[in-house]
Amino acid sequence: MKSTYNIIGTVAVVVFLAACGASSGKDNGLAEKKAKLEELKKEQGKLEQEIAKLDTSAAKAEKPKLVVLSPINKTTFSHYIDLQGKIDAQNIAWVTPRNQGGLVRAVYVKQGDYVRKGQLLLKLDPGVVRQQIEQANVQLSLARTVYERRKNLWDQKIGTEIELLNAKSNVDNIEKQIALLKEQEGMSNVYAELSGIADQVTIKVGETFSAAGATQMGIRIVNTGDLKVTANVPEAYQTKVKEGTNLAVTLPEDNNKALNTKVAVVGNLIDPSTRSFYIEGKVPGNRGFRPGQIAMVHIQDYIMPNAITIPINTIQNDEKGKFVMVASTENGKKVAKKKPVTVGLLYGDTLEVKSGLQPGEVLIVDGFQGLYDGQMIITDTK
Repeated sequence: MKSTYNIIGTVAVVVFLAACGASSGKDNGLAEKKAKLEELKKEQGKLEQEIAKLDTSAAKAEKPKLVVLSPINKTTFSHYIDLQGKIDAQNIAWVTPRNQGGLVRAVYVKQGDYVRKGQLLLKLDPGVVRQQIEQANVQLSLARTVYERRKNLWDQKIGTEIELLNAKSNVDNIEKQIALLKEQEGMSNVYAELSGIADQVTIKVGETFSAAGATQMGIRIVNTGDLKVTANVPEAYQTKVKEGTNLAVTLPEDNNKALNTKVAVVGNLIDPSTRSFYIEGKVPGNRGFRPGQIAMVHIQDYIMPNAITIPINTIQNDEKGKFVMVASTENGKKVAKKKPVTVGLLYGDTLEVKSGLQPGEVLIVDGFQGLYDGQMIITDTK
């Protein structure tokens, strides 16, 4: 091919020299040069015919490349912030006594049991209160006797009214004292304040149960029917996350169970140690989740309806920027065409395309490596 171009160049030089010689009016072997020129023109014609045959032969010899195509359509594209969170309970309560507590005489629940609100859980020793009640009953009996005698004397016009009133007041006070002591005696029975699972039962018979130590030795109830998902969000996203933001939640250790919810609570403080803020969303319905489960929390921070998207692996780069290869039909044959594109956000393996592609075009998603603009392609091996 290179020798062909050399001959053509030589012919051009000879023609130029012949013209120069003619214009100068001098022969300088003009006849000889003309003869040489004619010879070179004939050789040039033969070479051009040979080149055309070779081009045709090469074109016929070129085999179309097998590719995989995918039509381009508009779809909804969403971008998410991916974080690790956990499932937690909305209601978690440590059982505490209603009084100062006391010695445990009986425990009616074990770890893992389901308990109902109002169910008896513990029985404390009411011995001290019972002794106080007995003493108060003795005082009440005496007070009533005094009152009855004062009243009999008053009925006989003996004594003063103030003495009768004092005796009656003493009876009333002792009766109220006994009622209060009986209420305290009832507080020796410790009941569940909410329904749920007794996930921790660390108190035993013979130990002292008090409000101050209830979280170290006591009973913790978790309402597993009212759950939430929680996560800590880096402060860089504080303008993108608000109440009502969509959440997609998956549980990788639980067969990738999934649910969709919304942000219900957004913390107003940035944790100085983690530079993050707290969010939570409700877990709708009874999904069989457990408090403490690890959850992958996907916070939707961008959504574009009617977007054009492509697989990230189909994007290529050259000196002019990013491009993809699409399929086109020319002269009844499928060929590859290079399409420059402007891209947007990436999520997973899906890339948003801002410009350069239109619905109805066909993207080459496999076999695009090494394709050049105009190369013939096929989509079937037959």
